[in-house]
Amino acid sequence: MHRAQVPVGAELRGTTPLGWRGLAPGSRKDLGCFAIPAQPRSTIVLCESAIDAISCFALHPGYRCLSTAGARPNPLWLRPILDQGCQVYCGFDADPTGDAMAAAMIALHPAVQRLRPSQHDWNDILRPQD
Repeated sequence: MHRAQVPVGAELRGTTPLGWRGLAPGSRKDLGCFAIPAQPRSTIVLCESAIDAISCFALHPGYRCLSTAGARPNPLWLRPILDQGCQVYCGFDADPTGDAMAAAMIALHPAVQRLRPSQHDWNDILRPQD
């Protein structure tokens, strides 16, 4: 059994012109998530990646933003959060995959609502526009 605040993995993202994403070897994304801030809050936004969670938090500092480490409709750790009575939003990317996975999550967990980024993802909203 894993305790709160115990690292269970790390999300990785390339910083070179050739973009890539992944998880550090041995990561167990079903055992936990990246969260900002670390303290619980009554409103939660689920994001596809840690960078999106950080960006979402910059835009919505009153919310706690969590990464699902990929667009997944039913991470194992979601049910306990919902059972706490938190307001949960699915903030997956504004693309076909994000929309489909958000719809699947809401079908499985009707208390979840959609919070769709106005651009492709939360990080894109913060990037300077050309």
